[in-house]
Amino acid sequence: MSFEIRKIVTTIEETRIEGGKAADKPVTMIGVAAIIKNPWHGRGFVEDLTPEVKANCSDLGALIVDYVSKYMGGAANIEAYGKAAVVGVDGEIEHASAVVHTLRFGNHYRNAVNAKSYLGFTNKRGGAGTSIQIPMMHKDDEGFRSHYITLEMSIEDAPAADEIVVCLGASDGGRVHPRIGNRYQDIQDLAAEEAQNQSK
Repeated sequence: MSFEIRKIVTTIEETRIEGGKAADKPVTMIGVAAIIKNPWHGRGFVEDLTPEVKANCSDLGALIVDYVSKYMGGAANIEAYGKAAVVGVDGEIEHASAVVHTLRFGNHYRNAVNAKSYLGFTNKRGGAGTSIQIPMMHKDDEGFRSHYITLEMSIEDAPAADEIVVCLGASDGGRVHPRIGNRYQDIQDLAAEEAQNQSK
């Protein structure tokens, strides 16, 4: 058994110029969204969400990863990744969370790109056409600030009140002109400053 999917929407964004300066290499970000029927809609407060999660989330994760890999020209081209879910206004945010915050869903993506870092995420409630933000980070190291990027997309007719939009995002690079360093340099700098202050 699988979730009922009404349609799949893909957004592709290629950044060539940022801050008036051309990129050394254009950065491509994509978002793939599956619009599914909310399996808990109309059932009142459902205490146990796990039957639907166990029955459906693995198939959905595998399907979206296949689309992401195809549009990125292979999983090996993915440097940054993330996920997002938006539940329609008649659903609970817990419904959106249940679909994407399970290893049955996310491990397909982590395994496909041999990731070491966790999947950044957003989950929210919204109506048709709401803004969907997919935050991403480097698949191998969450400390690389160069790959803290967000793909924003919207789907004019989704989510309907009884639907959930489930998204995966990918990028083949970080921001075009990263200049803020990484958190490891901050740790070293702060330690050096503290040592210097203590020696005074």
